[in-house]
Amino acid sequence: MALDKILSIAGKPGLYKLLTQTRSGFVGESLLDGKRVTVGMRNNVSVLSEIAIYTLEEEVPLRDVFSKMLDKENGKKTTISHKAEKIALEEYFFEVLPNYDEDRVYASDIKKIIQWYNILLDNKITDFTTEKDEEVETPSSEEE
Repeated sequence: MALDKILSIAGKPGLYKLLTQTRSGFVGESLLDGKRVTVGMRNNVSVLSEIAIYTLEEEVPLRDVFSKMLDKENGKKTTISHKAEKIALEEYFFEVLPNYDEDRVYASDIKKIIQWYNILLDNKITDFTTEKDEEVETPSSEEE
């Protein structure tokens, strides 16, 4: 499942899988407990594929951060809890993304990223590539 079908809903814990769209919003299923929720258009909803993290040079897509975490942890859950102290969270995130902007990325953001990563792993969602990454152009023999 791609990150463009995974949602974060403000005021609700965890992550949600987009099931279907309705006239007034959409239906999502919690990746924590499997419960379904109906969310209206007025709710603040973020699609994980659209989230980026500030660095000193540019914004890095969340999928790239997750990929770096997956490499760092050898495909396992994080060695640090999202409930760890602020300093420990920042040290961990500095290992994952050394050039992140410490003034614009808060400890609460790092907590969410770690928590989301672990939820995705629990649900066996580990393919963080984009569909564009998967489309590798092969030369056509007809052009010769």
